[in-house]
Amino acid sequence: MKMSDWQHYFCTLARYNVWATRCLLDAVAALPEADYRRDAGLFFHSIHGTLNHLVGGEHLLWYPRFADGTSPRVDYSREVEADRHALAQRLLAGAARWQPLIETWPAERFGGTLDYVTVRGVAVSLPFAATLAHVFNHGTHHRGQVTAALTALGQPCPELDLVYMLQQEQATP
Repeated sequence: MKMSDWQHYFCTLARYNVWATRCLLDAVAALPEADYRRDAGLFFHSIHGTLNHLVGGEHLLWYPRFADGTSPRVDYSREVEADRHALAQRLLAGAARWQPLIETWPAERFGGTLDYVTVRGVAVSLPFAATLAHVFNHGTHHRGQVTAALTALGQPCPELDLVYMLQQEQATP
């Protein structure tokens, strides 16, 4: 892949992140409060806990690393947002910030490294593009967990495959 292709690729993933988050949140909005907060056997227990983790990881931890070169400390043992509607808004607003950021980076940036300090205080230097891919892959992983929880609760589950977004974009004039 040529370096100029990286920017296009990651902008696609950023659009997908917004689209898939919106689709998932639409499905989650129909859940009764008890089901939304029930321990569904997920790593972060409930759907609410998993969505909180996404805000913490994607928006409070990784975004500042990429946007500002900072290494914030995120306490995953605390709830980021208690109110489910405010949490949904934070997820959507955070997801919407990625594409404009990616569009500002020169092509050479994708071939570089991301230097940061982990939440455990360890300095690391990782390949920039692969680490950015991790951010979007992480979101996909946890959205998949939430869709599994929705299915287990007998709720309808959205189709979140990337190709559905691409088909939708192609069909939109």
